[in-house]
Amino acid sequence: MASVGNETIRADVLILGGGIAGVWILDEVRRAGIDAVLLEKRALGDGQTVASQGIIHGGLKYMFDGHVSTSVKAIAEMPVIWRECLGGKREPNLSETAVRSDCCYLWGTGSIKSRVFMAGSTIALRDAPEAVEREDWPVALREVKGKVMKVPEQVIDTVSLMRNFSKRNRGRIFSSANIDAKAGFYIFAAGEGNAELRKGLGLSENVMQRRPLHMVMARGNLPELFGHCVGGAKPRITVTTARDAGGRNVWQIGGQIAEDGVKMSVAELVKHAANELEECVPGLRLKGVEISTYRIDRAEAATGTGQRPEDVHILKEGNVMTVFPTKLALAPRLAQRVMEELKLEDRESKIEDRNGDRRSKIAMAQCRRLQNRRGRRRRNGSPRVRKNRPEGEPDLLWRI
Repeated sequence: MASVGNETIRADVLILGGGIAGVWILDEVRRAGIDAVLLEKRALGDGQTVASQGIIHGGLKYMFDGHVSTSVKAIAEMPVIWRECLGGKREPNLSETAVRSDCCYLWGTGSIKSRVFMAGSTIALRDAPEAVEREDWPVALREVKGKVMKVPEQVIDTVSLMRNFSKRNRGRIFSSANIDAKAGFYIFAAGEGNAELRKGLGLSENVMQRRPLHMVMARGNLPELFGHCVGGAKPRITVTTARDAGGRNVWQIGGQIAEDGVKMSVAELVKHAANELEECVPGLRLKGVEISTYRIDRAEAATGTGQRPEDVHILKEGNVMTVFPTKLALAPRLAQRVMEELKLEDRESKIEDRNGDRRSKIAMAQCRRLQNRRGRRRRNGSPRVRKNRPEGEPDLLWRI
């Protein structure tokens, strides 16, 4: 990420926030030929993006009850778009992003409740889960009772994703320290930082909500695992695997456990996590496995009820746009919506320019008529009348 000292950066579009929303929007608008830059005050992806599990959801986790919600419809096409981008078959070309797993597995605990919700997960998905033959089950799930299924939800390394976007947009991403920024249009894509940015401009901060999570991490002699254990309307646990510098497998664990853990202390959640892992992954041996936790807030558009938003969110106020992707997987959808808004803005500007040209011609004709009259009045000793011309609205300028 470049730094330009105390220099003033000027662009048609200025994006504030270097998470998945900001970098995807930057790439999208630049490919459309728009001069755009992005400012980030920390490392790219620092916060929600890097803290996420990197699953490209396709709606599965939202429909274990068999109900096709607005969320499912909004996110259903995202895995296809991401897969094409990650395969280098579609822009943005993200073929340099590391894919940790090409699919996620789905399994239950053998209870009647889990079987019911497993059945509900196969309804109306674009790519319904497929049953996996027992000999192909992941090592971690060999002792599971019932079916093991898989769904084509890829899991990516979010750090390499940020590196991929940074390389694609080299020279257009800057550290915001000591930089003056000026643009014709501003996009706030800073997650939690949107509240501070809006406050600085005197805009309402009540457009955002925070939904906390208390995530779990386990490290040690663990098998590789990517998937969801179904126990109700939400995954009981969702597990993804990465490797630390010492080559040890690290499980990142979310799902219902991360929501329940919000009200727990670290010690309480560690104990609860050990019990959940032993129940959800039969035969798992936790001897020598370290378990830790971390807290992260999901910054989203306010819904009024505090529930998760159904889709991406865009709030446009003059030449400022505040955006929230809601989920990592929805970043392409958000970028497309932003482009639609920018194109609409451009069309409105052109219409205004054309109207302005017409008004200018009419004004010039009126001016000539007035001048002719004034010329006649001056010859008759009449005084000249001077009118004040209204000043144009100044550009928005602030220090990041």
